[in-house]
Amino acid sequence: MRVPPERGHPSGPCGGSEHQEVERLIEKATQPEELLELLSDSRCLQENHAALMLIQLSRLLSDKPEDRALLVQDARFQQLLHLVDSQISAVWHGTLVKLLRSLYALALPAACRELRSVEQEVRWRLRRLKYRQLAFLAESSATHMRESPELLAELLLHLERRWTEIDDGRTAVALMAKTGHLSEPLMNRLEDKCLELVERFGPDELRKVLVTLAAQNRRSVPLLRAVSYHLVQKPFPLTKGMLLDLAYAYGKLGFHQTQVLQRLAADLLPHVPSLTSGEVARGAKSFALLKWLSPPLFEALAQHVVDRAHTVTVPHLCNVLLAFAHLNFRPEREDKFFGLVHEKLGPKLRSLHPALQVDVVWALCVLQQVQGEALRAVLCPELHARFLGSESPKDQSTFQKLLHISATAQLEHPEYTGPLLPASDWAPWLLACDGKATPLQKELRDTLRGLLGSPSRGSFAVATQYGWVLDAEVLLDTDGQFLPLRDFVAPHLTPPSGTQPLPPGAKRLAFLRWEFPNFSSRSRDLLGRFALARRHVQAAGFLVVDVPYYEWLELKSEWQKGAYLKDKMRKAVAEELAK
Repeated sequence: MRVPPERGHPSGPCGGSEHQEVERLIEKATQPEELLELLSDSRCLQENHAALMLIQLSRLLSDKPEDRALLVQDARFQQLLHLVDSQISAVWHGTLVKLLRSLYALALPAACRELRSVEQEVRWRLRRLKYRQLAFLAESSATHMRESPELLAELLLHLERRWTEIDDGRTAVALMAKTGHLSEPLMNRLEDKCLELVERFGPDELRKVLVTLAAQNRRSVPLLRAVSYHLVQKPFPLTKGMLLDLAYAYGKLGFHQTQVLQRLAADLLPHVPSLTSGEVARGAKSFALLKWLSPPLFEALAQHVVDRAHTVTVPHLCNVLLAFAHLNFRPEREDKFFGLVHEKLGPKLRSLHPALQVDVVWALCVLQQVQGEALRAVLCPELHARFLGSESPKDQSTFQKLLHISATAQLEHPEYTGPLLPASDWAPWLLACDGKATPLQKELRDTLRGLLGSPSRGSFAVATQYGWVLDAEVLLDTDGQFLPLRDFVAPHLTPPSGTQPLPPGAKRLAFLRWEFPNFSSRSRDLLGRFALARRHVQAAGFLVVDVPYYEWLELKSEWQKGAYLKDKMRKAVAEELAK
């Protein structure tokens, strides 16, 4: 194979001035016809001229798909392709990689002989291409190489083997975004290179790294920590688009860095008036995924929704509502906000996708704003039957929310007349969802068993007819002594058991443990789902004994744990008597 000439030294009989004149005409062409006419002129075309003409054609027709289709059928275009094919071995390296990109952009058929010829030439030259040319090829053409798996595989292999040649952040970040998902070894190398170069990154490159990791769902902790460090330490300004992208990426990856989240929330607050309803929904959803509640920011988002009520779409309003419910956030001007929610969503609730209907009503239950008509809409058998028994994790999550909605109807809306979720449908499912016990759950059970003395004095993993599983249940008489559970009526079970009424003054206590994931980030406030659970258990007539992880971790001995539970029970009873 003949080695292509170096750029700047044209070969052939034409003089340098005519060569430059042809290049000038190609560069200044504004219509495809001007380029095609060069083929019929008496001008002398050098090896690169046909390739340059194709490259310019692809630029001129980049946003004209109809014209591209007509061009492919033009006989002069086919002549141009044949000319390139006959001179392909003499085309310069840089022009060759741009030529391949242009042929892909012109949407030539995958079986086109000239396209295959260019691909083969590129494949032969991969070893001699500079790394920046390999990177350009990957960025511009990797997605089009599905029909040429051998070329794509070799390109990725060369990029991986020569990764140490990367000397700028832009190349590393671009390759991560375009090709990282195609090769695990290459992505690992690119992450290492980004760690090496991260000090040179500007805010946009930091954003692109995080968004790329989020898009590929790669939780590279060392790289996330490095990016977070520079976001905190460097005072460069962040646009609202950058702030929203960063919040999305951190939320998608579930990576919490307190100082970064504080900065994102604080920097986004002044931009709230200029946000669109879609950006408001996106920002609220991202911070909800992070379990990060910034009251000033969320108050501003709620006010923005109220002020722009006429422009807020139903999907965006749904996302904001779900974010508020997840964080158990109720705005200070809640009457106006929830008035808007009922006005916008009420008439359109039944037209939403069934799963979204459930999500919206569940959110209103969490925030104590649900109305009877919304309850009836989602508790009708026609809707909940489609989720019952499904093995899809998404459908199971939706059915769990239906349990919460049914419990809200029973316990918090005495005027509601039905329908309700039949216990025969959900009781077996609820027991099956009681997964592997956590360390806190095991220790709580063991300590409580030691206090009870007899198995008949307490129950564990109690599935109630309200859709919640209690960690433990006990009965106390007026002297604070444990009573045997089996002897007394238990209307909360499924099915209800016992016939003997409770003695006067007896108290039914429910133990609820709260793990680290049950709370907002850096807070001791329960997330919406768990605040709803606690509210339901109280409404069912129980005295709640809260066992949060942060108090339990401070207890070192079995004696301390037993004394802690005794003190908790005494306080629960005392608070009830003080009411």
